[in-house]
Amino acid sequence: MTPVIDAQRVSKWFGEVVAVNNLNVTIEPGVTGLLGPNGAGKTTFIKLCLGLYSPSRGTISICGESPRNNMRIMRRIGYCAETEKFYENMTGFEFVYWMCRLRGLRPGPAKTHAEDAMAFLHMDHRMHEPINNYSRGMRQRTKIAQVLATDSDLIFLDEPMSGIDPEGREDLFNLIQEWGRQGRTVIFSTHVLYEVERVTNNVLLLYKGCVLAQGEIRQIRELIDEHPHAVTVECRDPHAVASIFAPEPATLGVEFADGAVTVRTKDPNAFYQKLNDLVINDHSAITGIRCPDDDLQSVFDYLVR
Repeated sequence: MTPVIDAQRVSKWFGEVVAVNNLNVTIEPGVTGLLGPNGAGKTTFIKLCLGLYSPSRGTISICGESPRNNMRIMRRIGYCAETEKFYENMTGFEFVYWMCRLRGLRPGPAKTHAEDAMAFLHMDHRMHEPINNYSRGMRQRTKIAQVLATDSDLIFLDEPMSGIDPEGREDLFNLIQEWGRQGRTVIFSTHVLYEVERVTNNVLLLYKGCVLAQGEIRQIRELIDEHPHAVTVECRDPHAVASIFAPEPATLGVEFADGAVTVRTKDPNAFYQKLNDLVINDHSAITGIRCPDDDLQSVFDYLVR
């Protein structure tokens, strides 16, 4: 079976800047989380898939065809860009309606699709107002509404959660999951691991334009659990707390600051269990906990050292 997206030895550079470097990626139907910190090459990869960029080297195909200047492929794609460019005096409804018309829908169906999409994103009560009156979250909902309205079977969402309130995020999580159940192909770009975990088990990890890993989310979680964690414990007596954790074989180091101790451990589960016991036995001893290493960026940093 031909993969939906097939990139072979793809590189893209802009002058001396290498945005993606020798990517070999295949993506099948379903939801794929495109993970990476800012500058990892996520947006460049998406624009290569959209045919907005040509590879500097290598080949990329969508459903077996080159996407560059290919209207057959373009008609199948929905795209929510990270950045936005609106005609500010146009209403949200008009924006979505004309995106449907550009896809070839006749006026009646285009109107219905636009109204339904705006209602699903809770924008029906404001959809006839000019976009320049919209908040950041409302503008983001409008961008997503035009993807929903065009009923595409290949969908690219570049940082779609940006600026959306908790209710809207929940709606979008559910929508992405539903698209996946329908057998559509969804590429969901983000730098937040939690967002991907909500909608899919399949991830593609990019870092500085290179593929670090591709596979199930549990593999990424295993990478997180393997790398040393730094946990900062704010407490009444940092030296007393440090004396509890320092003898542990998994403890790699201890650092002190005003009213806090940072413990580096290679066994975070055991650390948190002991910390829980400490809080239960003396709840006044601990005033706060911060886990600066419990995030995706720290995993990338650890993997490329």
